Amino acid sequence: MQSSLLIDFGKIFSDLWQSMGLSQGTWQNYVMLAISFVLMFLAIVKKFEPMLLLPIAFGMFLINIPGAERILWGTYTDEAHTYDLVENRGLLWYLYYGVDKVIYPPLIFLGIGAMTDFGPLIANPKSMLIGAGAQLGIFIALFGAILLGFSGAEAAAIAIIGGADGPTALYVSKVLAEHLVPTIAIAAYSYMALIPVIQKPLMRLFTTKKERMIRMKPLRQVSKVEKIMFPIIVTLVVGLLLPDAIPLLGMLMLGNLFRESGVVERLSSQAQNGLMNTVTIFLGIAVGCKAKGDIFLTPQTLYILLIGVVAFVCGTIGGLLTAKLMCKLTHGQINPLIGSAGVSAVPMAARISEDVGREYDPSNHLLMHAMGPNVAGVIGSALAAGILLACFG
Repeated sequence: MQSSLLIDFGKIFSDLWQSMGLSQGTWQNYVMLAISFVLMFLAIVKKFEPMLLLPIAFGMFLINIPGAERILWGTYTDEAHTYDLVENRGLLWYLYYGVDKVIYPPLIFLGIGAMTDFGPLIANPKSMLIGAGAQLGIFIALFGAILLGFSGAEAAAIAIIGGADGPTALYVSKVLAEHLVPTIAIAAYSYMALIPVIQKPLMRLFTTKKERMIRMKPLRQVSKVEKIMFPIIVTLVVGLLLPDAIPLLGMLMLGNLFRESGVVERLSSQAQNGLMNTVTIFLGIAVGCKAKGDIFLTPQTLYILLIGVVAFVCGTIGGLLTAKLMCKLTHGQINPLIGSAGVSAVPMAARISEDVGREYDPSNHLLMHAMGPNVAGVIGSALAAGILLACFG
């Protein structure tokens, strides 16, 4: 009897140990936990894009706690099979469904559209050229990724990082290369958070002090009719020419129509606040929970991070050079600093143009002028996504 009790206690302690995360952890888990702590530090202490970086980091933290995946994701494994039955699906499986079916990115664009004023772009249509020039990084990254051995679809998914638009990067990577979603999403949002660090040195390098002090004429007043017609016309034209861009661009323009029509304030407010915030939480956690150590810590990840930063740098340079050329052609009427705002990070990139301009002339306000290229960059990145999807999808 005594021996039997000892055997039973031994089995109990053995089963308890096997159920503990301590017995299941790998070095990849602990490295990813450390990375998640760094990202949380950047979000909380440095305030680098905390709205997205914090939920992404915490999702990464949760999924890499040894043993947590079985509970949070809802799978369990024996020696022969991995089971994923409906009744065993966990919380993160359901949150990721919005990524899996590419629901979250268009909803994010709906909120962005409701928050965006296209007035500066309508008042100065030439800003669209700067937004187009800032997409240079996408196509340079595309060829760079192909040269590094990625397939066409994978290269296209990686290249979209250069647009500095997290939802677009997530949308394209999910459609073209789902296995790269965590790396691409984290790279895209991380580089968006690092915009001040990346862009300011480039802005000083590619412009002269005289150019940085250029004062631009005030923008004309845009009528309400123009603002209402703009999202309708853009959606129609883009839909006829590039239907693959409609899921993102259509939702962007619908949100903007909510804003500008003035007859659906409740819908506009919900899109900007409640819906946007809820989807942002779900999106961040869902992306982070896919960043598992055994998938994330590979040489391929390093290549993607490298290509991503090159794409972002080239996109910024493309916008600056386009604005610099326009400055020459208009005999100094355009401050080249607004070129860096051609990337899609709204309104952060426009604020950087304003900040650098005021460093050299505190009374020179470039924010509204920079918003033109900035919102053009949002449209440009959606169009670039449509082109990549049409070519490689």
